[in-house]
Amino acid sequence: MIRKLKESDRQISLNFLSEEPAINLFIIGDIENNGFDEDFQELWGSFNENNDLVGILLRYHESFVPYFNYKNFNVEGFKRIINSFHGCKIISGKESIVVKFIDILKDPKVKYMNFCELKNRGKLSDNKNNVFIATEKDAKEVYDLLLSIDEFDTISTNSPERISENIRSKTSRIYYSKNEEDEICAVTQSTAECTKAAMIVGVACKKEDRKKGHVTKCLSSLCDDLLKEGKSLCLFYDNPKAGNIYHRLGFENIDRWTMALEKEREEV
Repeated sequence: MIRKLKESDRQISLNFLSEEPAINLFIIGDIENNGFDEDFQELWGSFNENNDLVGILLRYHESFVPYFNYKNFNVEGFKRIINSFHGCKIISGKESIVVKFIDILKDPKVKYMNFCELKNRGKLSDNKNNVFIATEKDAKEVYDLLLSIDEFDTISTNSPERISENIRSKTSRIYYSKNEEDEICAVTQSTAECTKAAMIVGVACKKEDRKKGHVTKCLSSLCDDLLKEGKSLCLFYDNPKAGNIYHRLGFENIDRWTMALEKEREEV
């Protein structure tokens, strides 16, 4: 049986998701931060014959994150829910789960990434020179930096206004480093923060300022502050060079993360 989850389901949902807290960081964070009554967010639960929760589907705007914890889970109910929404959809999550949903997307672009976790600061750098915490006035310069990086598709996923709003609402922290010309040259961000964990995203550096320690300083500073708050940290990557930096700072691979983006459907 599948039904919409509501506030009274909060504890059983969080208990279920806590079986794999790193993998379920986005769902846990969205429940803690947004609850069950926002127009842009919905959650459905799948229950077995004993009324035990065995699967959860999150919708956050156009993005869907399914999760279940056994191989023979019947995904058809979740597929029907996702298919009932029109427009471009994104399905993301644990690789072994997302691959079961890709067939419902039209001409999908699929990206596979390594999923890492950091639990202690033992390998972080103590050098925090010229590392700053971004404020709203920095939003445009941060956006321009991200826009200049080939690896980032910031046009469709970000804007100066969204960055500014994330800073203002404290849903994201952005740390940046400046070069000798007093320009922002490297950034790293947190997102999906919840009580026990946070996701690291948007790690970027200008090409001409790479291999100078800027990313290491920014990332170490952000991670250190989050770890001091008792959070474990997660990130995903598909660039081996970036992976080398993360592993050097103590991140360890725990799984594979998959994101499937649907081609925009044509109006009929």
